[in-house]
Amino acid sequence: MDTLAWMDVALQKAEESLKAGEVPVGCLFIYNNEIIATGNNTVNETCNATRHAEINCIDQVLQFCKEKCVEYETVFHNLDVIVTVEPCIMCMSALLQLQVHSIVYGCANDRFGGCVSVLEVPKFYDQKVVIQGNVKSEEAMRLLKDFYKGVNPNAPESKIKRRKETLLTKNK
Repeated sequence: MDTLAWMDVALQKAEESLKAGEVPVGCLFIYNNEIIATGNNTVNETCNATRHAEINCIDQVLQFCKEKCVEYETVFHNLDVIVTVEPCIMCMSALLQLQVHSIVYGCANDRFGGCVSVLEVPKFYDQKVVIQGNVKSEEAMRLLKDFYKGVNPNAPESKIKRRKETLLTKNK
């Protein structure tokens, strides 16, 4: 598997997310050395906080299995996941429950990471999935920084900011 080439494709998906106003995460699901699913976050578009790139890819794989009349267990067990950002705890749990073969990610996810950054979700599962991080992490991190320079219109107001404004108002 050409991990770097696959990550370049995932980074292109992340760029599309950025242009669409979504958190720039790109994801590929590779089966038999062929892309069978591509995804990016659609959280803002759908107003559904669970529509992460990995979850969107899972839906595509299930459709692929239905159309090809193959058992989804077989496909997932032989699936390589390429994602630009460390999967969050929710996505990591889903990938491990589906028993994917491997997960390769770009940059760490210091807020929600489910591989190592916040919670080591694999410790809760018996199977041994191959996990590799820090693949083209600078490129992935640059996209995230570009996104967070802007304003996400669907993000909840920061509680810290509200608390600070309340204190300022009270002190006047």
